[in-house]
Amino acid sequence: MSIEVQHISKTYGNQKALDNVSFSLKKGEIVGFLGPNGAGKSTMMKILTTYLEASNGSASVNGFSVEKEASNVQRSIGYLAEHNPLYLDMYVKEYLLFNAEVYGISKNEVENVILKTGLTSEAHKKIQQLSKGYRQRVGLANALLHNPDVLILDEPTTGLDPNQLIEIRELIKNVGSEKTVLLSTHIMQEVEAICDRVIIINKGKIVLDTPLKELRNNKTQIIEVEFDYRVEEVALQHISSIKKIENKEGFLYHLYFNTEEDMRSKVFDFAHDNGLKILQLHQKNTSLEKLFIELTTQK
Repeated sequence: MSIEVQHISKTYGNQKALDNVSFSLKKGEIVGFLGPNGAGKSTMMKILTTYLEASNGSASVNGFSVEKEASNVQRSIGYLAEHNPLYLDMYVKEYLLFNAEVYGISKNEVENVILKTGLTSEAHKKIQQLSKGYRQRVGLANALLHNPDVLILDEPTTGLDPNQLIEIRELIKNVGSEKTVLLSTHIMQEVEAICDRVIIINKGKIVLDTPLKELRNNKTQIIEVEFDYRVEEVALQHISSIKKIENKEGFLYHLYFNTEEDMRSKVFDFAHDNGLKILQLHQKNTSLEKLFIELTTQK
């Protein structure tokens, strides 16, 4: 297993941030660690990255004990913290070369991660000049410098605009094809867009651990689509298998279907046939949404 967590608890005074947490990640998995704010996600990340000691239990990364083999664990992990710490006065390439030198990494690897994370055009800019999305790319590039087997990403899309979100999601998926990725977030759409499996934590306890494909077996699906013009409901009713239409705001619609077929292509065909442009289009998972609400609002 790339990550093995067994009966981990963490206590602050009388408060339990983590309560007997156990899970494991196989090599090559992209797993979403999902929960509301304050559920214990960041605490778990810090224990796995050796920044914090557990009160009870054990954990290992790439077979190395988090408690006893911290240096080996750190070499195995690339970590992107929630508040990405960067030296804003440094240039992108200068910053990565500085970190490479500190950790004894070849300068050639800097060129590789710049290419892999799409930073070539920004490499000679100061970090303070970059957008939030590109700053996240720099953080991810830094996490990849030592070619780790495991990536731990803590809220990597916080504060990004919709375009930056899509770019970072694609980047994580591409990088994740070669690594084991544990992605901590409180945003369900991130898990749906990126992950193979979801672990939901609430009040320090694991309340769900399941592959996403099992949740997608529910026939009900919602397609969220934004057109460039308002569309009359009577026109949308012509899309096959449509059961319900909601105009959420402006030109944004939720279209409900009762079928196992992915209806995004049908919505795309509808837009094309009616001379409409699609500004955004994605499938929402009703099962995950319902489960998350049910499991994280229990008293």
